[in-house]
Formats: sequence, C-alpha cells, structure tokens
Amino acid sequence: MWLIDQIPTVEILLALEPEELAEPLLAVARASRQNGLVHFDNTMHAQIGRYPNSYQAEVHAALAEAWAWLEFNLFLVPAPAPNGTNGFRVFGRRAERFAAPGTLKSFASAIAFTRALLHPAIADEVWLLLSRGAYDQAVFAAFKAVEVAVRDASKLAPTDIGVNLVRRAFAHTVGPLARVSDPVSEQEALANLFAGAIGSYKNPHSHRTVSLSDAREAQEMVMLASHLLRIVDARRLLPPP
Repeated sequence: MWLIDQIPTVEILLALEPEELAEPLLAVARASRQNGLVHFDNTMHAQIGRYPNSYQAEVHAALAEAWAWLEFNLFLVPAPAPNGTNGFRVFGRRAERFAAPGTLKSFASAIAFTRALLHPAIADEVWLLLSRGAYDQAVFAAFKAVEVAVRDASKLAPTDIGVNLVRRAFAHTVGPLARVSDPVSEQEALANLFAGAIGSYKNPHSHRTVSLSDAREAQEMVMLASHLLRIVDARRLLPPP
C-alpha cells in the first residue's frame, strides 16, 4: 500500500493536521507490518521517496508528527524489549477498535472536543463517551441529566417526565422555573426550547435504538444540553413565581 495513492498531491498532504494524516498513515503501517511489528523509518522511507525530492524533508516532518500522534493516543505502542527500545511498535488495542475506515477520524474529532466546554454535571461521563465513539450514549446521558436537573430544580414529582415535565417547569407565569419578569412570548419560547430538546434528543434514545455516527453532530447536541443545564442553574436562584 502506498500513501501517495491515498494522498497523491503533496501540497494536500502538507496541509493536513497530524490527526487527519494519522488515519491513512495507520492504514499504511497496518499493510506493511511484519510479524506484528512496524518501524517509522522502515515503513516511511519508501513512502516518502515517492513524493517530489524538493518536498521530502517536509513530508518526513508531517509523517513524523502523525506517527507521534498515533503513539500519543495509543494506536501504536512500543514492542516488547529489545524491539521496543529500537523503535519498533505494535498496534495497540485502540488500533483494532478503530480499524474501520473513517472511525479514527471520528475518534480524533471527539478527543479534540474540550471537556471544559461542558457543564460540570455531564463533563466527565459525556466527554468519555464521546471520546470512545459512543455518541448515542453520550447524547442520551446529556439530556437525561437535563431532565433530572429540571425535575430537581422545579421540585416536581418523579412521575413527571419528558416533555410534560419541562412544560410544567417552564409554564409561563406559573412554572417554578419560569422567569415571570420576561415577556410571555419569551417564557413560552424557552419552554418550547426545553420541550423540543427533550422530545428530539432524549426521548428517542429512551424508547428505541438511535444510531449516531457523526462526532460533530453528537458534540453539538451535548453542547445544547450543557447550555440548558446552565439555564436551569440560573433558574434555581429565582424567587418562587
């Protein structure tokens, strides 16, 4: 397998970030391993030589960065001594889990997502699920946390669930989480936002198997859940309507 067949234009190769270049590089390493072992110099020498001479130093640097990314993220790990001390690597368990085309790209996208952007109530659990590629579980966990937070903050009954729960909690002028100083239209809009989010993102995951394969889409969903949790936090401080 030749990298140049996957990325024939050297300018494109050099424009790729290490995590973008990592997937085709891993495929090349997988095809070239011998007795389970790969070595950067052995694997890449012939690959680099297929690109124009004037770019080979830059190509080497780009591939070295991508190789380092694969090592840092445990796709490649040192082989047992003495091979490992001589630069030989074997495929880590993560490399087997993300062997299908496109899955490593999703992993890279997920781990690039900053945990600090998420509400503390969901940050650890949801970020870990995203990094593992369990996008449907991450979305369900995030919006379940929203539902629980709304119920707790509004002091409604355990039997109040889903869309009905959030509509009661944010019902204009009477809902325990309504801000009565806002125009009625804005109060209704916020109730609709919560109801739409729970109805669209939490309820389907509760009642049937929902498959998500796009890391960015899942990240956007959990960011919405995080925003809703921050609204609930602010409404906890309001005096009763």
